[in-house]
Amino acid sequence: MKKMISKLVLAFGLAASAPAFAASAGVPLDAANINLRDTESLQRGAQTFVNYCLSCHGAAVMRYNRLQDIGLTEDQIKNNLMFASDKVGNTMKVAMAAQDGKQWFGATPPDLSLIARSRGADWLYSYLRGFYRDESRPTGWNNRVFDKVGMPHVLWELQGEQVAVYEKVKNHSTGKEEEVLTGLKLESPGLLTTKNAKGELDNKEYDDRVRDLVNYMVFMSEPVKVKNEQIGYLVLLFLLFVLIPISYLLKKEYWKDVH
Repeated sequence: MKKMISKLVLAFGLAASAPAFAASAGVPLDAANINLRDTESLQRGAQTFVNYCLSCHGAAVMRYNRLQDIGLTEDQIKNNLMFASDKVGNTMKVAMAAQDGKQWFGATPPDLSLIARSRGADWLYSYLRGFYRDESRPTGWNNRVFDKVGMPHVLWELQGEQVAVYEKVKNHSTGKEEEVLTGLKLESPGLLTTKNAKGELDNKEYDDRVRDLVNYMVFMSEPVKVKNEQIGYLVLLFLLFVLIPISYLLKKEYWKDVH
């Protein structure tokens, strides 16, 4: 019995630590710090998704009318966000044909309905900020989070152009020095690039735009998450203030004659 319990504890421990091992094996991710209760952020993210992502990627399980859950009216959705469909009840289908995507990028761009659940908000946030110029790639772009990515940098006009920064690091197994990508440097400013107090190029506005986009993609992957949390709080309050007192009074009534 003790051996079985030890095995179960070990299994749960390995399962809990698996994400940490996965993160440490790759590139360190930046914290997205999203907020699903920030409806303005979700609305800006939906606008960015429709304008920049929906031309190549689809969201086959997300309907346009679900955007009413983030404070948009049906008229606002129809007038500002529906470019690939004419019915508000339709799903967010990709504007590009699948065969064209395969021919242009080597593979059909994936559906993004559940990408936030499979990759995570921090991964998406780091990925969308991690593109840099690489002339060895067919698209001219590479990504520090997803090496040799086939997707071009569709937001480059907003972010500008980044270049890779390499450092020579000694490989302990071979004893030779190798160039390792250690960071990215903004070389050409984009539409959202500003200058900080020191006069240096600053991409905070672009980072905020990406955070809004990731916020929306997380919402899209589970639109009822906030409502489910609210229901959970109500259930806990019901148990705490209604069911538990009633159970206690019933217990006292049942056992009063015994004592």
